[in-house]
Amino acid sequence: MKKIVILGSTGSVGRNTLDVISKFPDKFRVVGLTAGWNSDELERQIKKFGPKIVSLASEEKAEKLKKRLRNRDITVCSGVEGLIRVATFPDGDLVVSAIVGAAGLIPTLSAIKAKKNVALANKETIVMAGKIVMEEAAKNGVEIIPIDSEHMALLQSMAGHRREDVRRLIVTASGGPLLDASLSRRRAIKPNEALRHPTWQMGAKISIDSATLMNKGFEVIEASRLFDMPAGSIEVLIHRQSIVHSMVAYKDGSIIAQLGVPDMRGPISYALNYPERLEIGLPQLDLAEIGKLTFRQPDLKRFPCLAYAYEAMNIGGTMPAMLNAANEEAVRAYLDGNIGFLDIPKIIRKVMDSASAKKVEKLEDVIVADGWARETASGYINSLS
Repeated sequence: MKKIVILGSTGSVGRNTLDVISKFPDKFRVVGLTAGWNSDELERQIKKFGPKIVSLASEEKAEKLKKRLRNRDITVCSGVEGLIRVATFPDGDLVVSAIVGAAGLIPTLSAIKAKKNVALANKETIVMAGKIVMEEAAKNGVEIIPIDSEHMALLQSMAGHRREDVRRLIVTASGGPLLDASLSRRRAIKPNEALRHPTWQMGAKISIDSATLMNKGFEVIEASRLFDMPAGSIEVLIHRQSIVHSMVAYKDGSIIAQLGVPDMRGPISYALNYPERLEIGLPQLDLAEIGKLTFRQPDLKRFPCLAYAYEAMNIGGTMPAMLNAANEEAVRAYLDGNIGFLDIPKIIRKVMDSASAKKVEKLEDVIVADGWARETASGYINSLS
C-alpha cells in the first residue's frame, strides 16, 4: 500500500486526488494533509481519510482544530514549519505537491531532500527554482512525476522513445475565457467573468493565469526543466477542445499525442500509481462525436504574458522567479479589485524591465529575487490603485 501526503488538500487538485484515492482503499492510504485557511474542509477530510499529521497556514486555526480533534491520534501543526513537517513525514511514500504559488516551493524541496517521490502540480516550484529542484531530485534519487495534464501528456508521449530523437515539445492551451474577446471587453472584464474557464474547473489564481496565458508560459518553463529541452524547442498551440493535452514531435516527422477527456482525475490517477494505470470510471473519448480538433498559434500581442515567460526563460537565472512573483502580486491585486485585467501584464513588464537577473546558486538567491519582485510589483500596483 502506498502512503500519500497531499500538500494543498482543500484545493482543486487536492480534492480530486482524494476522490481518486477514495476509490482504491486497498492501494492508497492518506497519512498527511495540509491546507491554507479552509479548516472546515480539512476537518472533513481528516474524519474521512484519517491522516496522522496535518497542517494549516494559521496557527490560530490550527489550535482550534487541535481542540476539536483532541480525541483523535493526530498531530496538528501550522505555518511553514508545519508544511515542512508534513512534507517530510517519515511514513509518506509519495508527496502530492498541490499548493498554488510560491508557497509550494519550500515544502516541495524539503520533501525531495527527505528522499520522497513527488507528484508535482505546483508548477511555480519549477518556475522559481527549477535548477535547484532538479539537481536535488537527481542527487537524492527522487522521481518527480508531473500532474499537470500537459506535462503528463508529454511524459506519456515520450514513453518508449529515445530522448535524442525528440525534435520539439508541443504544449496545448484552451485559450481561457477571453481568447477572442475584444480589447474593450478585456479592459473592462471583472474577476467573476475572467474566472469562467470554458473547460477546466480550477482555483481562482490558476484560472486568471489561464485567462492571461501566463499559466501556459509557466508550463513552458516547467517543461523545459522537467524534460531538459531548450525554450526554442517548446511550442504552444491553442486547442479549444482540450482533448489533445500535449504532443511530442520527433526528428523523422512523427508526432505522438496524448488524448483524453478534460478531467484532472486522469493525470492524477496515473501519477499516483505510476507507471501503472487505474480504472477510475472516466468516459472514453468518442472522436466521431467530437467531430474535429482545431489548433492555432497564440496571439502574443493580445496575450503578452506568454511572451514574457519565454523571455524570462531565455534570460534565466532569477528572472523566472521574479516573473512568478510579479504575476502573483498582480493577480492578487486584480482579484481584490484594485487593478484592471490589462494591468496584470503591464505590472509584470515593469518589474522585468527593472530587474537584474542573477545566477541561481542557492535557494537564498531565489528567495531574495522573489521578495524584491513582490515589493517592486506592489509599488507599481499602489501607483495604479
